[in-house]
Amino acid sequence: MGLTEGVFLILSGTQFTLGILVNCFIELVNGSSWFKTKRMSLSDFIITTLALLRIILLCIILTDSFLIEFSPNTHDSGIIMQIIDVSWTFTNHLSIWLATCLGVLYCLKIASFSHPTFLWLKWRVSRVMVWMLLGALLLSCGSTASLINEFKLYSVFRGIEATRNVTEHFRKKRSEYYLIHVLGTLWYLPPLIVSLASYSLLIFSLGRHTRQMLQNGTSSRDPTTEAHKRAIRIILSFFFLFLLYFLAFLIASFGNFLPKTKMAKMIGEVMTMFYPAGHSFILILGNSKLKQTFVVMLRRESGHLKPGSKGPIFS
Repeated sequence: MGLTEGVFLILSGTQFTLGILVNCFIELVNGSSWFKTKRMSLSDFIITTLALLRIILLCIILTDSFLIEFSPNTHDSGIIMQIIDVSWTFTNHLSIWLATCLGVLYCLKIASFSHPTFLWLKWRVSRVMVWMLLGALLLSCGSTASLINEFKLYSVFRGIEATRNVTEHFRKKRSEYYLIHVLGTLWYLPPLIVSLASYSLLIFSLGRHTRQMLQNGTSSRDPTTEAHKRAIRIILSFFFLFLLYFLAFLIASFGNFLPKTKMAKMIGEVMTMFYPAGHSFILILGNSKLKQTFVVMLRRESGHLKPGSKGPIFS
């Protein structure tokens, strides 16, 4: 094992550990809150489900990373590769759509526009979210089904390639496989467009409201103004992380078609693992309940709170 492979495994293990800790924290806080009150808001439900999917996704990616390094032949062929790819595709696609649903929910709840269509959606936000979640589940199943069809072509393509008989039939099957592989990535275009639209509308609305407050004489240090600015920074972080993840997904997906296949796959895997941890950590900072619990936990760990003192844990 060389230096590159060692760095890859260290980065993968570190990001996996951080991602598991962050998402398990979300599960613990929201799960404990639901257990006490038997109630859970729509946003908390989406965040909790998203955290669970990301825990599963991180386990799949870590398994894939170890197979890339220690058993590349197993990774590139056989039933194990198909199981990992199907599991990864479904979990990944559903988690992306849940993050998109969360962005739409924040946009409808926080943004302020007078357009009739926006007001219609805002007044029916719960119904809109239910339909979006059902649609996310169906689209995730659709992307997984297309991957299974891609497997069939891939097996034919590899079988002809193994015979080294480069005929017109071989070229046709290879072209079909490449085309289906490229079309498969288009399943990720709708959540990217919806996320871009919702984040842009939310940033525009918050920015406009912040400017109005400053023009009316409100201090830039006012708590409300500071909250708006903080919300804009969080939303921008969400979007840039999503773009980074989409780029990482493209690198990982097209790794087989790049000159240095193994290196491309390793770079894609490392970048891919950063998103589930980073996005969930920003969710904690942007959610008052999660942030408050996280801060109190840190204070207790550092000894700033006495053992007998009370704090808003799981409240």
